[in-house]
Amino acid sequence: MNLRLNTLAKMVDPGSRVADIGTDHAYLPIELVEKGQIDFAVASDVAEGPLENAREDIQAAGFAEKIATRLGPGLSTITAADNIDTVVIAGMGGKLISQILNDAWLKGQHFPTLVLEPNVGEEEVRSWLMIHGYEIIAEDIMAEAGHSYELIKAKFVGKILPLTETELMFGPLILQNKNEVFYQKWSSQAKYFEKLITNLNKAKNKDLERINRIQAKIKMIKVKI
Repeated sequence: MNLRLNTLAKMVDPGSRVADIGTDHAYLPIELVEKGQIDFAVASDVAEGPLENAREDIQAAGFAEKIATRLGPGLSTITAADNIDTVVIAGMGGKLISQILNDAWLKGQHFPTLVLEPNVGEEEVRSWLMIHGYEIIAEDIMAEAGHSYELIKAKFVGKILPLTETELMFGPLILQNKNEVFYQKWSSQAKYFEKLITNLNKAKNKDLERINRIQAKIKMIKVKI
């Protein structure tokens, strides 16, 4: 597995019953079972092609009795009988991750532990977690193959633990341990926002609300880098 998936694997508590949503090749559940970190997982995907890849890899690893494969969208493939306590969703946008979690929540599917890796839209994911009574207990930011990734682990505590606008944007725990990737990501983002402001100001009918919103983000970034 690559660095990103290895780090996600380390965030899974030993003995968990895991649902890997958008599993692709099922690399993560295979690794977890192979290490003896877990004994049961559901590898789920919305597309038949990736799920067939997962089935083949699971079979080749000899874990067909420990890793079930399911075809379907989001968490709709998970049943109460699975007794899943940890959901992993990685490699999707934050909006889609939040939607998947919310669809399940509205159907009464509440999971104790979430391990998430949004490719973009991390702020939206943190906002969903906060509103729904989760506490972020671990975070990491890393770079791989020219892209930066933020990894988030949260536990359900049943009450809202307020996060500031800054914490939602950057990550409350990432802020406590800013590394080189953090500075690179947000320096680049600040430059992108500044170019965007320049272009927005050229418009005949300026979207002042959007301009002000982006300027506020630039100010927040410059305070932190």
